[in-house]
Amino acid sequence: MLSRTADHLFWMARYTERAENTARMLDVNYQTSLLPQSAAVSKVGWQGMLSISELMPAYQAKHGDIEPQKVMHFMVKDETNASSILSCLRAARENARAVRGSLTTEVWETQNQTWLELNRMLRAGEYERDPGQFFEWVKFRSHLSRGVTVGTMLMDEALHFMRLGTFLERADNTARLVDVKFHAVQSDFFGAASEKDQEYDFYHWSAILRSVSGFEIYRKVYRDVIKPERVADLLILRPDMPRSLHASLNEVVANLAMVANDQSAETQRRAGRLRAELQYGNIEEILANGLHAFLTQFLDRVNDLGVRISRDFLIPT
Repeated sequence: MLSRTADHLFWMARYTERAENTARMLDVNYQTSLLPQSAAVSKVGWQGMLSISELMPAYQAKHGDIEPQKVMHFMVKDETNASSILSCLRAARENARAVRGSLTTEVWETQNQTWLELNRMLRAGEYERDPGQFFEWVKFRSHLSRGVTVGTMLMDEALHFMRLGTFLERADNTARLVDVKFHAVQSDFFGAASEKDQEYDFYHWSAILRSVSGFEIYRKVYRDVIKPERVADLLILRPDMPRSLHASLNEVVANLAMVANDQSAETQRRAGRLRAELQYGNIEEILANGLHAFLTQFLDRVNDLGVRISRDFLIPT
């Protein structure tokens, strides 16, 4: 496969996944902001949202103080923000258009329709009228894009590069989410002292789970009250949790093996080693050594994998 084609397919999938992840985080912050809480607690949530995406400097340069409506506008429809939902879905569609001949009609039409519909909705003010409904729509279109891709594409290199893009992006986003949300709890996260703190803890951790569609999965797996260490275990080490780091790396390793070439051995080794550490990891050990340090290193290694994949297969950077 031409490296330019592989590059477009890889980034089309990454941008689609990034739009979905942004919608998930915005939705949880929006829903949480409707609960009774102080302005300070609400501000921490929106700060976390910008920190996850490393967009705090860009936001402050443009808007100054953190205000929920401004953060949501910045993350949904600001064309100058490359990580906004509008920018991501535009980039996904442009990458799809560049390799129209490598996609099935259904995959192209899904991407194109998403872009056209997004513009119509933003012009009609549907996002402002009901942000929650809008975020659900973004998630649904991403699900549809993935389903149509797996259901209609030939299982060849084109599909494997798209899957690589999807799961690298997902691993990166889940790691950022866990890191920022655990960081946001100022007190020791092994149980809150007062009843009020316990109530906040429940909403805090259940919001994190809902942002990765993990609330029902948590209940099914642990059948217990929501405990921070188990949330970490579910989102980092469980291979059967679709958005966990372990599950994402399983997919990265499997799809790398399918497109391997003469120069990708070191990339495969690094991906395999990272996957092995998750496969044989222990959450008590990770927490004892420092969750933030673990996730920071994980993000560095995922970023390194992205650079190496670009160098081995895609357009040289």
